[in-house]
Amino acid sequence: MNNVRTVSDTKRAFYSLHTRPINTIYRRVVEELMVEMHLLSVNSGFTYNPIYALGVVTSFDRFMEGYLPERDQESIFQSLCQALEQDPQRYRQDAERLQAIAKDLPGNDLIAWLSQTTHLDRDSDLQAQLQAIANNQEFKYSRLFAVGLFSLLEQSDPELVKDEKQRTEAFKAIAAGLHLSDEKLSKDLELYSSNLEKMAQALIVMADMLSADRKKREQRQQQTSTPVAPPTE
Repeated sequence: MNNVRTVSDTKRAFYSLHTRPINTIYRRVVEELMVEMHLLSVNSGFTYNPIYALGVVTSFDRFMEGYLPERDQESIFQSLCQALEQDPQRYRQDAERLQAIAKDLPGNDLIAWLSQTTHLDRDSDLQAQLQAIANNQEFKYSRLFAVGLFSLLEQSDPELVKDEKQRTEAFKAIAAGLHLSDEKLSKDLELYSSNLEKMAQALIVMADMLSADRKKREQRQQQTSTPVAPPTE
């Protein structure tokens, strides 16, 4: 008997937890993230780690930025994690912990730590996780893990991340130190950046459409409320 949860199981669980409708443009983002997390969770080679958690939180927060009503954002995130039988607080807490570490480290120090050329006495759990990843030939790499790495570097040195040459060199060093494919890492981060740009453009288009629709409604209201002058004799 196969007891592995299906994508449909996860989607049903999510929509039973978050019952309010989700705006169309964002629903696709939520469902794509849900499917990605689901497929990882049922993969026998996958194990949760805080960098992956940071990637999930960063992806969700970036793509859901501007979502209205704003109060629904956290409900959607919690329902997403719970539908996958995971703890949303664990994701948030691990993400915040890693972001705080990154903000406190110069970019070069963080790169050296992530690439395992230097061991820093900052967070023993993260240090152990990095060593375990580097030593595990079967480590299940994912796009969300790549986003987590990107987020760490962005928190530490935003200007370095904006410089294509420095960014490429940094991720090559990190990939080498953790025994990951730098080609996969680069492609996944390019796709992430591209999707963020597309989302931003889509939101601009949506805002323009809503503005145009609002103006039309206001014009119709003015026309219906303007008294008609009586005919002159």
